[in-house]
Amino acid sequence: MSGCFSTVIVGEIANFAAYAFAPAILVTPLGALSIIISAVLAHIILRERLHIFGVLGCALCVVGSITIVLHAPQEREIESVIEVWDLATEPAFLFYAALVIAAVFVLIFNFVPDYGQTHIMVYIGICSLVGSLSVMSVKAIGIALKLTLSGMNQLIYPQTWAFTMVVITCVLTQMNYLNKALDTFNTAVVSPIYYVMFTSLTILASVIMFKDWDRQSPTQIVTEMCGFVTILSGTFLLHKTKDMADAGSAALPIRIPKHSDDDGFENEGIPLKRQDAMRSASH
Repeated sequence: MSGCFSTVIVGEIANFAAYAFAPAILVTPLGALSIIISAVLAHIILRERLHIFGVLGCALCVVGSITIVLHAPQEREIESVIEVWDLATEPAFLFYAALVIAAVFVLIFNFVPDYGQTHIMVYIGICSLVGSLSVMSVKAIGIALKLTLSGMNQLIYPQTWAFTMVVITCVLTQMNYLNKALDTFNTAVVSPIYYVMFTSLTILASVIMFKDWDRQSPTQIVTEMCGFVTILSGTFLLHKTKDMADAGSAALPIRIPKHSDDDGFENEGIPLKRQDAMRSASH
């Protein structure tokens, strides 16, 4: 148990470090590689069957990831956490953040009480919207730590601690509603929908805040979107294959033994009304 927990911690630290050195538009879609690794390890270690379409889904995720890596924008040169704060307080991103916060409050207070247990998009919508803000704050903290370790102390700026408070608030909110979604709905349905919404909103937030696409040509942008769609297709195919396998095992024919009544009449194939008539006639 402790080994699994340690592995999770190492993975999150590596993910945190990735945001400090690469644009979010590159790091976030590559999270699909964890889905591939999980599928392959489950096939090798747990002896779970990996359908041919599951192999195709893995291949699509790899192709999409390579496409995004080859055409990702160059990391913006940032020399201070104050510069990140200036980007976060520009009108465009403030407008996006205000829309996200308003939508989250509407979902929590108006939709969760009535529709949270029946509509999967309510919980996932909250997690994805809040997640897009948390990733931007995580990236700001990662940049601050990178600059601090290189000799330029960023911990003296209140902006660093403001981003830290945003991360803590957003992560706690995400964990709360993601756990509710997983407890209420099937994980095989929650995972791909959450991945698509979270990744899409994170890319949108990164484009607005860091202006990633301003330094790219239209061809590069279209190619990145094609790679992203390819990853999404592979992700859905992997989860759909899992559902097909479960459905296939559940659809196996089940032989039902014949049962006879105490009076010797077999019920199989005899309509109910006819059974009653036969019983009354015998008595």
